[in-house]
Amino acid sequence: MVYLDNSATTFVDERVLETFCKVCRDFPGNVNSIHGLGMKAKELEEYATSRIASLLKVKESEIIYTSGATESNNTVLKGVASKYKNRGNHIIISYLEHSSVIETCKYLEKKGFIIDYVKIDSNGLIDLNSLQSLINDKTILVSFSYVDSELGVIQNIRDIKKIIDKYPKCYFHVDCTQAVGKIKIDFNDMDFFSMSGHKIFGLKGIGLLVKKEKIIIDNLIHGGKSTTIYRAGTPALALICSLMKSLELVIPNIDDNYKYVNNLNKMIVDFLKKYDGVHINSTMCSIPYIINFSIRDIKPETFIHAMDERGIYLSTKSACSSSDLSSSVEAVFHDKMIATHSIRISLSYKNTTSEIEEFLEAFDKVYNKLLLKN
Repeated sequence: MVYLDNSATTFVDERVLETFCKVCRDFPGNVNSIHGLGMKAKELEEYATSRIASLLKVKESEIIYTSGATESNNTVLKGVASKYKNRGNHIIISYLEHSSVIETCKYLEKKGFIIDYVKIDSNGLIDLNSLQSLINDKTILVSFSYVDSELGVIQNIRDIKKIIDKYPKCYFHVDCTQAVGKIKIDFNDMDFFSMSGHKIFGLKGIGLLVKKEKIIIDNLIHGGKSTTIYRAGTPALALICSLMKSLELVIPNIDDNYKYVNNLNKMIVDFLKKYDGVHINSTMCSIPYIINFSIRDIKPETFIHAMDERGIYLSTKSACSSSDLSSSVEAVFHDKMIATHSIRISLSYKNTTSEIEEFLEAFDKVYNKLLLKN
């Protein structure tokens, strides 16, 4: 098996799973209970939160645990919209965003908010002139992904923040789901950031939202006591500790892993460039972890299934997308054929050179076989 769909979800690291199971066995108490088991659980929760804060270089009080980035994104968008609707009703996003941002904004649009989509340049970067022309005194939130899930383009977050800073009533949310564990992140360049554990060899069902301490938003989930006033519910201690372990495994090795994956990326891209029918969609600003390409005369679903039969797993686009068209690819290339034929390879540092060689051999056979059928 060759798994090349790591942007959708990564396999759980055994050490993460061991952490989860150990906490489930040894810390059965509710962290909100005042008896001995509860206090023991609370101590562990506080330690895990402290460790996560240290790894992400944020304050413990800025961490809100969620079920994943989708909930985190919803919390920011709806929370800011609800709390600050008296300031304005304008939100800016882009067509590179995850469906949990775009669909939430469509919901807010029905509630009277104005949603503007910033222009994207030929490298997939946010057009700063477009952002400057859209942002105004009624803008309460700008929400962009640090690294988008389809093209893997790294945005110039610091330059974007400089524009937003001219509007003190506007907040900046960054979806860091595809960035955490792959590139270094400076929370000082943003007001909120979202992430999910299952993108960094963790478990599904745990993520977090980091919110600057002084910012107040309305709750998405109400109820009893939890780790924060912004998200009610019994703290999922084992999941929180599993997220801590995931971050411990990836954060210290970001630079080495990046260099390793970059070599794998070069192997693949150099190979794909040999085929006349292949269009490389990833740009010079894409991280090496994601390679997006289109095959002109082969339907992506047909190609994916043919590779699947050989035990090689790719994806056509973001796993959460409900459209046949890649909005990210369309936003950059303005070509529906390319956008409807896109295929994504997403790598991890756990992929091996031999796996990539197996993929390349299978690609050549499947590509030529399917072309003969057309």
